[in-house]
Amino acid sequence: MSENMIISVLKDAIQTGLTIAAPILLISIVVGLIISIFQATTQIQEQTLTFVPKLIAAAVVGLIAGPWMLHTVVNFTERIFSLIANVAK
Repeated sequence: MSENMIISVLKDAIQTGLTIAAPILLISIVVGLIISIFQATTQIQEQTLTFVPKLIAAAVVGLIAGPWMLHTVVNFTERIFSLIANVAK
């Protein structure tokens, strides 16, 4: 296994991880920003007001994007297994 192959696998792993995490993280950031603006304008400083909407939004995005995320992870795993099979030869 060469250095280039290892770097390629690590790059693919990081890229896949970021691609999978991006939808939930982006929605959580947007919902958190909206709630923070709402809290700043109304001066309500309730901790659960920020946590619960982000949790619900992340769950909804997880349900909607779940099949795509699973498909992406399965494709990555298949690529890794085929690479392992080729290296073992």
